[in-house]
Amino acid sequence: MSIRILVTGGTFDKEYNELNGTLSFKHTYVEHMLERGRCKLDLSVDVLMMKDSLELTDADRQHIVQACRHCDEQRVVITHGTDTMVETAKAIAAGVPNKTVVLTGAMVPYAFGSSDGLFNLGSALSFVQVLPPGVYVAMNGRYFAWNHVRKNRALGIFERDDEG
Repeated sequence: MSIRILVTGGTFDKEYNELNGTLSFKHTYVEHMLERGRCKLDLSVDVLMMKDSLELTDADRQHIVQACRHCDEQRVVITHGTDTMVETAKAIAAGVPNKTVVLTGAMVPYAFGSSDGLFNLGSALSFVQVLPPGVYVAMNGRYFAWNHVRKNRALGIFERDDEG
C-alpha cells in the first residue's frame, strides 16, 4: 500500500523568528518527522505550498484537490493548518471520489519541541491505511468525517459536529 503525503504548511511547519517575534516558514519538517518516528511505510512526500491556512485561497484549495485527484495513490495524508482544515476537506470531498484522504495538523509548531504534530502525523498515517474511501480529519488520536467535525477554538481541540 502506497501513501502520498501532501504538505501545505500550517502551524505544523512554522518556525519562530527570534529577531522579530513572528512565525514563518523555511521548509517542511515532515521528512524529519517520518525519520524520527522510524516510519517504514511506502510513501512519497510532495510540498504543494507553505502557507498559513488563513491565507489559503480558492485557487490554493483547487490545487490541493487536483493533487489528490491526480496522484497515483489511493490513500493521501495532507498536512494543513487547523484554522481552515474543514473548508479544505469540504473541497476535497466535492472533488476527489474513491480515495481515502486524511487531513492533519498541529496546534503547536513541530520546531517548538512540545508539538502535537508528530503524534498527529502518525495517527493520520495509521487512519489512512484502515479507513474506507472518504475525507477525514485526524487530530489528537481521533478521526472525524469531514462533514462532522469542527475546531473548538476555546478548548484548542477538534470535536464531532453533529450539525455537519
